Amino acid sequence: MATIRTSHAGSLPRTPELIEANKVKQAQNTARLAGESVSQEQEQEFDELLAASVTDLIKRQKDLGISLPNDGEYGHAMAADFDYGAWWHYSFARTGGLELHDLNLWEIPANRSTPGNVVLTSFPDRRDRNLFPNVYADPDAGTDTGAQPQFPKATGPISYIGQDQVNRDIANLKTGLAAAGYDERAGYINALSPGSASRIANEYYSSDEEFIWAWADVLREEYLAITEAGLTVQIDDPSLAENFDQINPEPSFDDYRSFIQVRIDALNHALRGIDPAQVRVHTCWGSWHGPHVTDLPFIEIVDQVLSINAAGITFEAANVRHEHEWRIWEEKKLPEGKYIIPGIVSHSTNVVEHPELVAERIGRFAKLVGPENVVASTDCGLGGRVHPDIAVAKLQSLTEGAEIASKRF
Repeated sequence: MATIRTSHAGSLPRTPELIEANKVKQAQNTARLAGESVSQEQEQEFDELLAASVTDLIKRQKDLGISLPNDGEYGHAMAADFDYGAWWHYSFARTGGLELHDLNLWEIPANRSTPGNVVLTSFPDRRDRNLFPNVYADPDAGTDTGAQPQFPKATGPISYIGQDQVNRDIANLKTGLAAAGYDERAGYINALSPGSASRIANEYYSSDEEFIWAWADVLREEYLAITEAGLTVQIDDPSLAENFDQINPEPSFDDYRSFIQVRIDALNHALRGIDPAQVRVHTCWGSWHGPHVTDLPFIEIVDQVLSINAAGITFEAANVRHEHEWRIWEEKKLPEGKYIIPGIVSHSTNVVEHPELVAERIGRFAKLVGPENVVASTDCGLGGRVHPDIAVAKLQSLTEGAEIASKRF
């Protein structure tokens, strides 16, 4: 019997105690950017709570039957029950050369593109929002993306200052893996991509491209720390697909591919010398619960995603805007040494997928690329997007469905 492995995209729901502690932590991060100091006693209290929370979470993943676990991104501060940006915001406290932006994220003016000159517009000017203004303006429509911290801007040369934090995350994950009885090599830690990191304001570098390459040098330090510790790094890079919606008007596919190629080149530069077997890359279309009618078809960039120096490729395949794209793999041959981590259960609905549906979705991919090359996962992080009880139920259904699929192979 082939055993279908299971994992998830990274973020898992935080406990109420950790949410409260993260509110303090987020305030501390803002204080640092403003040039203020934070007491060592507060740091120690938070670190002790975090370590205990990670150990408990990894045991719970083991009990649920997850094959490839992580720390739930607990080291990436989430200060609210519903928070769509912790995967990105954590980097602000780990990067030097940043200051608080004088504008709120939603006050930044639109920045329109022209043919051959593709640029990111502001978050309020996203095309999906323009098509459904009444939906996004309605606080009861379910499209709210939660509270956002005050964003920073680069005002000097950026540098990596997160050594203590990433070493803490590594130590917490290793302790939890050992306590739960996992092989250490099964664990992974999420880290931001240069392309996604570069979406903050730049007031120092001469061009967006120079800024992206600077981020590659900064984030390489985090990738190296994780992989040299014997763990896998998951590069979170929703910018590869999600940026398509943040370009107004809609660009041609050729222009868009050119736009993201520098982001892929910079990421590969940051990953140079790292064993691809210790790297998985996550691409998605954003986690907000909106219409998503402006999403980029995955087929348009799948070759570029496969060119990344990562063995594992994780992508959304369960939500109703992208489920049909499993057929890509009828024509697309999976390169040697690569495996796919398709989303089999979705973060974008409260409905818990039936294990039989999970098995059916897994089977589609396993028949095309081989069961040994499939890791059943979630579309995106469940933490901060669905209620904790629903997240547990979805992971339970995922593992039950994987067991059914395994018996069929």
